[in-house]
Amino acid sequence: MTRHRLNLRAALGSLLLASLAAWSPMAHADAVETLRAFVRDVQSGKASFTQTVTAPDGVKKKTSSGGFEFSRPNRFRFDYLKPYSQTIVGDGAKVWMHDPDLQQVTVRAMDRALGSTPAALLAGQGLDKDFVLKPEASVAGIDWVAAVPRVSDGASFQSMRVGFKGKVLWAVEILDSFGQRTLIQFEAMAVNPALAADRFAFKVPPGVDVLQP
Repeated sequence: MTRHRLNLRAALGSLLLASLAAWSPMAHADAVETLRAFVRDVQSGKASFTQTVTAPDGVKKKTSSGGFEFSRPNRFRFDYLKPYSQTIVGDGAKVWMHDPDLQQVTVRAMDRALGSTPAALLAGQGLDKDFVLKPEASVAGIDWVAAVPRVSDGASFQSMRVGFKGKVLWAVEILDSFGQRTLIQFEAMAVNPALAADRFAFKVPPGVDVLQP
């Protein structure tokens, strides 16, 4: 069986979008205002997640799960636990992705790694400057907002939607440039917890190859 491995840019998109779930907002007019309030107010969070990637044919699916932590600005830790182990750490300057099975670490500068990916939505400070936000129709009790980059590199994703169930963020959905659809759902959320700084400091394990594309 061929093992599915994460693309760094796509994984980063999933990673920081996942951190949206760290806040259940108070009353706001709509999902757009809820998203704006999150970017403005939330400084840290941690949660577990389930991620489902659906192939362009709409049939083939791959599911993974794990946990993440984040602390603004630009610090995060994203641990895939099942079915395979992978870790992504952003230390504020660089992004590290460790694949234990391959004995390999990929490292890139933060600005190069984020680029115009959905991660920039939460990593940056210019929400309305960088993205056009549009409320979408509710489906099965989920209120959706679309976030479209004002400037796109055309390499990472086609579109992104953020869904709220009532006043609680429920999911993030990303359609990438290959036609794959990624749905991330959240649970066991901790809001603005105190997180140790060393959670966002990556130390290269001995004996692994370090790649800097």
